[in-house]
Amino acid sequence: MRSQESDSPHPALGIDHGDARIGIAATDDFGILAHPVETIDRAKTEPIERIAHLAELRRIHTLVVGLPLRMDGSEGNSAAKVRAFADLLRARIPTIPLVFVDESLSTSNAAAKLREAGRNARQQKSVIDQAAAVEILNTWMGEGID
Repeated sequence: MRSQESDSPHPALGIDHGDARIGIAATDDFGILAHPVETIDRAKTEPIERIAHLAELRRIHTLVVGLPLRMDGSEGNSAAKVRAFADLLRARIPTIPLVFVDESLSTSNAAAKLREAGRNARQQKSVIDQAAAVEILNTWMGEGID
């Protein structure tokens, strides 16, 4: 059950999990647009607490976590790490629903869009995780998940 009064899944927080960094993006209140929020450096910031803080601050209704599937749709070690991380998130924020979205091509799609916008590889480094989180949210919104 959601702690918020609305049945809308928005705003949603997109999470691109990585071993070193976690990209965060959010939708607007209507689920029309997704925008970058921040990159959590796991060496400097405890990610579960930071995400919990962002969820409260932004009054998030849904957590959307990218799940790295293999090209054949199966799950490997990376997916297991993400599922373990998601379990910790669910334990910390039990009132907000958490869903998984296939993120197989999110980083490469994000990199291509950043290149189109004129950012080279070095310029992408600081925002690529956030852009991947935007891609995760766009995939979720495109699937029409309410």
